[in-house]
Amino acid sequence: MSDSLRQRILITGGSSYLGRYLVPLAAQSHEVCYTFYQNDPLNLPSGRCLDVREETAVFHLITQFRPHVIIHTAGSNRSDDLDGVICQGAQNVARAVEQVGARLIHLSTDSIFDGLQPPYDETAVPSPVNAYGRAKAAAETIVATYENHVIVRISLIYGLRQMDHGTSWMARALQAGQPVTLFNNQYRNPVWVDTLSRACLELAANDYTGILNVAGRQVLSRAGFSLKMLDWWGITERGTLIIGPSTGGNWPLDCRLDVRRGTAVLTTPLLGVDAVLSFHRNG
Repeated sequence: MSDSLRQRILITGGSSYLGRYLVPLAAQSHEVCYTFYQNDPLNLPSGRCLDVREETAVFHLITQFRPHVIIHTAGSNRSDDLDGVICQGAQNVARAVEQVGARLIHLSTDSIFDGLQPPYDETAVPSPVNAYGRAKAAAETIVATYENHVIVRISLIYGLRQMDHGTSWMARALQAGQPVTLFNNQYRNPVWVDTLSRACLELAANDYTGILNVAGRQVLSRAGFSLKMLDWWGITERGTLIIGPSTGGNWPLDCRLDVRRGTAVLTTPLLGVDAVLSFHRNG
């Protein structure tokens, strides 16, 4: 890649499942700095320990590195401080971005919807039913005040080289003989981590702004998706597996995303799970 196309890219949440794929991929063509909160599985010289809730620390890192692009992935649903990490983190990043004029790519989620009026396109208004969805919806509002931004709404992330967190939890529980319930009436568009990583880097280099759904074309129930992942990883223990309907409650039932705009904007193909698995089995 020529120097004119090489960018300085800051990736927050480099220790996340997505970050572990995105950072090395970005580093092939760009100057990359990534952040982690406590543990750094990548252990690269370009890593920086950062708590996105600390405004001064965020400001200092961004104004010192002066990235052309920030890909803000930090904001897990496993945090004990959702509002702090997701909302305050987004606000701190957005404020610092204004000082350096970088492009901001912010990772959001399909969990901002109540699941009652699918499929959801980019014009759909958030209607969260739980704390995580409310925090991510609020973060979208914060990021949208910055002109040069992309809000990337995603679904369940999976990979074929390393188990995603959900599959890892199921595998451990099933192997230990613990009950695992999979819902056959919750629907999502799982997205391959390679697809999402390449889409983020593609968005870093173009001029699209606003919201963009980036997810797999294939809609699957949580049960259907989970069974495909368990099969891929060779988890054969199924004696304590229960498949049945969810009553909803704090988690929406049908969050399928309309990916027609993403397909039109991106050259990265938004492959469904079956297409990804077939490619790897036959390739």
